[in-house]
Amino acid sequence: MQQQITVQTTVDAPMQQVWDYWSLPEHIMQWNHALDSWHCPFAENDLRVGGKFRYRMEAKDGTMGFDFEGVYDEVIPFTKISYTMPDGRRAITTFEDLNGQIQVTTTFDAEQVNPLQMQKAGWQAILDNFKNYVEMHA
Repeated sequence: MQQQITVQTTVDAPMQQVWDYWSLPEHIMQWNHALDSWHCPFAENDLRVGGKFRYRMEAKDGTMGFDFEGVYDEVIPFTKISYTMPDGRRAITTFEDLNGQIQVTTTFDAEQVNPLQMQKAGWQAILDNFKNYVEMHA
């Protein structure tokens, strides 16, 4: 059975802004990195069932990088996005309005290469960057 990891944050911004900043490439490139020494110089996102996304994640010094990509399985605007990665792992992100603050929760299938805690810390750091970026522009 596939082990799952959940990360979560609460963003103090309107749902429309949270949704847009999560899904528009020009915003994704601003927040989608786990470490300050990394960045996301390219993002494409076709947010619809069967649509694909691809985000380039790389070290700012150019020493390493990878493409993070997937195909959308379910898209319910302002509520839920699920996708499958090329290796078959799945992820689900939900957006819940809690009295004007938006709780963003992502649950994903762990991969078999890196320790679980490292994976959780990386995905949580990206989510924290998202929160900070949105709130800075709210």
